[in-house]
Amino acid sequence: MQARSALFDLYGDHLRARGGRAPVAALVKLLAPLGIAPPAVRTAVSRMVRQGWLEPLRLSSGPGYSITPKAGRRLDEAASRIYRTGRHSWDGRFDLLVLTSPASRRDRQRLAANLTFLGYGTLDDCTWVATRPGEDVDLLLAEAGVRYERFTAAHAAGTPGAMGVVRRAWDLAEIGRAYQRFVAEQKPLLHGVTVRSNDEEAYAARFRLVHAWRTFLFRDPQLPPALLPERWPGTNAAAFFDRHATRLRPAADRYVEQCLDAGHRLPRQKGR
Repeated sequence: MQARSALFDLYGDHLRARGGRAPVAALVKLLAPLGIAPPAVRTAVSRMVRQGWLEPLRLSSGPGYSITPKAGRRLDEAASRIYRTGRHSWDGRFDLLVLTSPASRRDRQRLAANLTFLGYGTLDDCTWVATRPGEDVDLLLAEAGVRYERFTAAHAAGTPGAMGVVRRAWDLAEIGRAYQRFVAEQKPLLHGVTVRSNDEEAYAARFRLVHAWRTFLFRDPQLPPALLPERWPGTNAAAFFDRHATRLRPAADRYVEQCLDAGHRLPRQKGR
């Protein structure tokens, strides 16, 4: 687990609802159960500041970091997809992007990752398609300095034709297998966390569960049911995730509050 990715999970799943800010000491303490060392946390924080995701602030207990408006929008979008709170109907139309690709390989990879996160798949090197418009896609492309054309398109062959487009843009068979692997890998780990486990153990298990589930934001565009295969493995995987994320939430919340309280506690002065 990389420190930067873990910080996104921490802010999105726990700190966003608590004001989106935390002391450095609390960040270090909250990532320690995941095996992430303090120097890695501080390096990742500095990188996220440079990238515009975090901003430094002074708290009563010392230095801390808060999410930026840009990060808040991204975390809210991620949360709605992680917990499937957004119900997306489909009007039969696609959002179609025709891009002029960036020159450098690194910029192309970064752009591809961001478009995939927003739910777009590729028809070819320059053409991206989604079943709903990405909320921040115009801002994303403008910041990347990418020239593009954007269209709204409906397939002349209706739903059968649309399903053909979907199967060109995404490898649904591989995404389905990834959901099955997710359940198989997480099941033994989660069954080891019981009511006898302490709060830190429950927090760490739940954190790893959410972290593994979050990877599907870059794999699964969460297509409308009309375009999905029958007996879609993602449905069973989502029910599995919801059940265990809910079960472990109270203990995880207690551990987070404990770490935040310790991070906000002022150091005692000598002689008192």
